[in-house]
Amino acid sequence: MMSQQVSTVIDSELCTGCGLCVRVCPADTLSMRDGKAVVSGRRSLACGHCAAICPTGAVRVTALEDKAVLFETLSTAEKSLAPGEFDPGLLVRLMRSRRSCRNYQHRPVAKELLTDLVRAGITAPSGTNSQKWTFTVLDSRDKVVDLGNRVGLFFARLNRLAANPLARFYSRLFGGDALGRYRLQHAATTAEALRVWREEGRDRLFHGAPAAILVGSRPGASCPAEDALLATQNILLAAHALGLGSCLIGFAVEALKRDRGIQQAIGIPADEPVYAVIALGYPDERYPRVTGRKWPLVRFVP
Repeated sequence: MMSQQVSTVIDSELCTGCGLCVRVCPADTLSMRDGKAVVSGRRSLACGHCAAICPTGAVRVTALEDKAVLFETLSTAEKSLAPGEFDPGLLVRLMRSRRSCRNYQHRPVAKELLTDLVRAGITAPSGTNSQKWTFTVLDSRDKVVDLGNRVGLFFARLNRLAANPLARFYSRLFGGDALGRYRLQHAATTAEALRVWREEGRDRLFHGAPAAILVGSRPGASCPAEDALLATQNILLAAHALGLGSCLIGFAVEALKRDRGIQQAIGIPADEPVYAVIALGYPDERYPRVTGRKWPLVRFVP
């Protein structure tokens, strides 16, 4: 269960009694008393709305650390952008320009840059503001290759299992034929990827990326998968803005889910599931134009 301990502090000398902090508090942590805002509730989301809206700086949430979002490789302004204040065309251009990168330069990514990507990730929203994300950073090609080898061993075992008629029979009976579907849809391409990695050294999993970030969650989050994926999208966009290429590696996520020994080998506790694996590096490809998308199913409820 996530902690909702109150860590809000109000400086009564600076408080003007405007009531804005009370109005925006989602947990009824604050109230007005004798013309001043006071901490009166027994629970808090520690969202920081109260501190962000206070015009005099009278409110602090001590559970929140400014250093968590003090970037090392870029400069940012402390003043918040109001809705409509940022160029939406520029934002959409960034989103459309980011593409999955499968060709990387043989150039390491500095730890400071990878840490700043994590900082960008944690600016995402999270359910009940739990902020239970975990970020496991592989900051060298050797570490990425080690994870890739472990993932490869998992899929080699899975391919052998999928080739077993008896295993597929039991999968049809008790597993919704997951093994049969895997054999039809993925086994051949996976076998080929394993072959070219073993015989030619071609990396069809991480595509030669020199770094990776694994995004997971600690216990206690109300919607851990959604939280992790929201943080992941922040990282993808920030990586592009910082000159890096990125690619989501779904096969690695699946292997980590099915074989918790892989998590243990790279130091991730068993109770911290991984929801996204992001390959990162300086791109060895450049796209001069954006492209379209498939039109989605859209419903307007009458």
